[in-house]
Amino acid sequence: MKSLPNEIILRPRFQRELVNNKEGYLQEFEASKQPPFLIKRVDDHVFIKFNKQEVHFWSPQLQLEITDDYDEKTKLFGLFGPNPTLWTFFMFLHFGVATLFIIFGIWAYSSAALDKPYTWQVAAMCFMILFWFAFYVFGRLGKRKGRPQMHQLYEFMNGILTKTDQDL
Repeated sequence: MKSLPNEIILRPRFQRELVNNKEGYLQEFEASKQPPFLIKRVDDHVFIKFNKQEVHFWSPQLQLEITDDYDEKTKLFGLFGPNPTLWTFFMFLHFGVATLFIIFGIWAYSSAALDKPYTWQVAAMCFMILFWFAFYVFGRLGKRKGRPQMHQLYEFMNGILTKTDQDL
């Protein structure tokens, strides 16, 4: 498996083929109690995040799915992502700005069609574009702040996988 690049993409994903059965890996993750990580297992899914003392607004989480493949091989699928609450909040903001942009666009078009002034609506549309750029910059700064913790999560996962491979 290739190591993670220095540039974090939006919700990076990876997969890996493992040598042992899935239950050994799942039990090892579940039994691991290494601060500052909190691990939660639901069926074949493992969620790894940081404890409350280490969490900041941009802290990432790692979701793993460990499954048996049809060739009797074990596969690990990983997904890095932000806190689900933060992700939902950002999507809500983007949806709200897009909705307002469309509303102001319809309003401006209607005003123009009726030969009424529409400069205020066009100005509001420009502000919506500025909000989108601000969200983008804010998100990029947040990803930069979360990068060290993402690498910590990845190294922690690799440590458990290596330990499990040696034990089984």
